[in-house]
Amino acid sequence: MSSLPFSNTSPTPPSDAVLAALQVSRRGCEELLPEADWLKKLVRSEASGTPLRIKLGLDPTAPDIHLGHTVVLNKLRQLQDLGHTVIFLIGDFTSMIGDPSGRNTTRPPLTAEQIKLNAETYYRQASLVLDPARTEIRYNSEWCDPLGARGMIALASRYTVARMMERNDFHERFHAGTSIAVHEFLYPLMQGYDSVALKSDLELGGTDQKFNLLMGRHLQAEYGQEPQCILTMPLLVGLDGVEKMSKSKGNYIGISEAANDMFAKLLSISDTLMWSYFTLLSFRSEEAIAALKAEVDAGRNPKDAKVLLAKEITARFHGAAAADAAEQDFQNRAKGGIPDDLPQVSLSGAPLGIGALLKQANLVPSSSEAMRLIEQGGVRIDGGVISDKGLKLAAGRYVLQVGKRKFAQVDLS
Repeated sequence: MSSLPFSNTSPTPPSDAVLAALQVSRRGCEELLPEADWLKKLVRSEASGTPLRIKLGLDPTAPDIHLGHTVVLNKLRQLQDLGHTVIFLIGDFTSMIGDPSGRNTTRPPLTAEQIKLNAETYYRQASLVLDPARTEIRYNSEWCDPLGARGMIALASRYTVARMMERNDFHERFHAGTSIAVHEFLYPLMQGYDSVALKSDLELGGTDQKFNLLMGRHLQAEYGQEPQCILTMPLLVGLDGVEKMSKSKGNYIGISEAANDMFAKLLSISDTLMWSYFTLLSFRSEEAIAALKAEVDAGRNPKDAKVLLAKEITARFHGAAAADAAEQDFQNRAKGGIPDDLPQVSLSGAPLGIGALLKQANLVPSSSEAMRLIEQGGVRIDGGVISDKGLKLAAGRYVLQVGKRKFAQVDLS
């Protein structure tokens, strides 16, 4: 553990409870800035008995949440369990602008109808992680709509074009000669203004949101408020073991997927990637995860640890009974129909799409036939039914089954 950021001139050192809260804040995070300021806020909160205000904003750009989204939701829940006020902010106004973060082209804004439809499912799904009774739900149209043209111009005067162009995606697009629409500059301004409106003490986001989170600090200072701290979380790597989890890349696990599918997908991740999932997705203590990793390093089958992870995540979204049933289903299928003389196939090209994998393993005549069989529920990996036609598999060993009689053990590199 690094040295603690408190001054030797402080009258008393932080309490054990504050230090524990700091450790919870640090767990799995990419950056906690400024950490010294966050420690001061924690100390003040304990002394006054006043909860800190912790904000997470999500734009409802799609109707469903996947496990990648829950990385920041998990952190929010950990801080919520410490007694702080969690603000789940739905960016219904900012969604109409479109977040340009990490994009090399202008992102088309959503219509009001699309935003409404997506937002209807967002909080219901997020409530599977957060405690609804202790969550403040807000929509940023509450304060953004009343700004009007005059207020928007006044807000825009609080930041310079030169500073805005320091943002990586704007900088790269400008030098590449790619167009940048003026309205895109409004997105980080409006996200920052959310922190002013909510008097946020801490804002969470992915590493790709750092510029926008820092904007909140700047604008709070401009409006005479104590600047918020920011906490960025890593982007969860998807099932392919390469790209960040994304629905468009087909390497995701949706939190509304069937329990058996969720369980099987979690078991498909690599033994190495599993530990990142434990850190970012599990509610087990860091000590418990370290002890489990030590057991695996000492010879315990890593699949045992992966089953524990799959059961925990599946139970979170479907309940303990469904998780137990998914495990039993997996075990029954893994035992039941696998022949002793299992064909051995070695393939390269990981991460490899499921259709290409089945074709190269000579289990189907074509990728289109693979897609048809997946739709019919006729494809299993390690005993679990596969329903995602966009699934990409990372390097590893898999038992593939097509129908009742076709099997292959594939070593994918």
